Amino acid sequence: MAPHSIFWLMRRPFLARTRQILAVLAKRGLLFFFTRLESNLRKGEADNTLGRQPVSSKYARQLRLALNELGPTFIKMGQALSARSDLLPPEYTDELSRLLDDVPPCPFEDVRKVLENELGEPLDRIFDLFDTQPIASASIGQVYAARLRDDGQEVVIKVIRPGVEEGIRQDLEILMDMVDWVSLNTALGKLYDLRMLAEEFSATLLSELDYFREAQNVHLFREYFADDDRIYVPKVYWEFCTSRVLTLERVSGIKINDVDALDRAGISRVTVAENLLHFALRQLFEFGLYHADPHAGNFFVQPDGSLAVMDFGMVGRLSNQMKRSLLGIAQAIQRQDPDRMVDELLASGIFTDGMRRRVFVREMGRFLDLFSAGALKELTASRLAKEMMGLALRYRLQLPSELVALVRAIAISEGTGMTLHPGLRISALAAPYVRRSWMMQQSPTEVLPRLKQAAIDGFELGIELPHRITRLLEQLERGQIEFNLNVDRFAKLMSQMQHMTNRLALSVVLAGTIVALGMVTVVYHPQEWQRLGDWLFGLAFVSSLVFGAWLMWSILRSK
Repeated sequence: MAPHSIFWLMRRPFLARTRQILAVLAKRGLLFFFTRLESNLRKGEADNTLGRQPVSSKYARQLRLALNELGPTFIKMGQALSARSDLLPPEYTDELSRLLDDVPPCPFEDVRKVLENELGEPLDRIFDLFDTQPIASASIGQVYAARLRDDGQEVVIKVIRPGVEEGIRQDLEILMDMVDWVSLNTALGKLYDLRMLAEEFSATLLSELDYFREAQNVHLFREYFADDDRIYVPKVYWEFCTSRVLTLERVSGIKINDVDALDRAGISRVTVAENLLHFALRQLFEFGLYHADPHAGNFFVQPDGSLAVMDFGMVGRLSNQMKRSLLGIAQAIQRQDPDRMVDELLASGIFTDGMRRRVFVREMGRFLDLFSAGALKELTASRLAKEMMGLALRYRLQLPSELVALVRAIAISEGTGMTLHPGLRISALAAPYVRRSWMMQQSPTEVLPRLKQAAIDGFELGIELPHRITRLLEQLERGQIEFNLNVDRFAKLMSQMQHMTNRLALSVVLAGTIVALGMVTVVYHPQEWQRLGDWLFGLAFVSSLVFGAWLMWSILRSK
């Protein structure tokens, strides 16, 4: 697949929707904006990116309005991009964070059909009470309160809105086509790994369409925190769960950000804040996963200060490599070691556009100054996230999505905790969790399987190595080995040379045209062509002046 025009997208099966997307982008001026951005990137104007004011603020707002107009898929995409401060400047992330995912509910009769079709029975046989007014309504699903007929348990039921799945899958296919075209044909596509970003977003959104997966997440967290009296996770009613319906035990309490209600109930705000960060740190360092959407609406405070947690649709899981990288980053911070910090960041999967290691190490040294003994006490997760994302944006480093989501989740948790207890700092609470995690990583139960696998891999490589060397030498003898030389550093120079050559050629053509006009006027002027010749000469003369002025202006502008 090697499309050469944006119009290739319009030959896809979803023609009407593709046209609608392009029409909305054009109406908001975004196609022009991306064209100008692409032109600047091709010229190598690194400072002329999305972050230039005042144009960026105008187009940031237009981008938000366009995504909102295009519906659920693009609203979700905008919300995901609002967390990517490593890719977009603050005016864009701030604007996209204003995208709201609450929409008017669809008629209950349509929802009833989905519920009864999924559960296989009429609702009155399962529930003796079902409130037809939704508790919440979002672009993907709606939430209802009910009471089970069998045991009288109060439950909440999430159901996917009718028809939303088909629209999202269609939009994702179109989006992937657009990303493929941009990746193959633009400088922006070569600057960032857009395909990886699109695939990660698609996987996340499709997982939100599968409520059975969310039920598994809830059950997993409930098992992990079963022995923890500071955190409560609701029960899953598996017999009433499908890929489109989720039924959970209903929990209640005081919203975690309702400070006045907590004070009236006599609940310690410090205890609640520490319990919130305990939840964030334990899931991360002990279980290797994290609740990726820890906003205040998902936590209910119980009378003893413990927390009941809701909404596990967005749960991140850390790979073993990422776990080791996080511990390595923590050790690099403790030792103030920028070289180790760079090694761990690269191992975690940072995408760099040819950034030199020496520059990266120097910047990491400045970054680590934030963690000096005096500054560490006042360092907040939000400040750390802001500094890290700012560094990534300045040097065009594309951070792994799981690292971005993790940092965002921790920053949100700490921010909520600080509204309850302003003196709270996650850095002061994290040390014992990091220490326990490091001890677990170094324990024989963790190290021995890795050593065993490394030994097996080394043994297999030793057996295969002679055969591979023989095959390599045979290919070398037959001339089948090719070497690719990356000359990206010369791309700008070659582009400038091409512009110089083109302008030189245009100047010669212009000079030749002017000389030819003069010779024709003097040497060849039949009497019957006199009037017509005057007009032609005048038009050609004026055109030459205009063309010459434009050529001079373009040369001066390019310096």
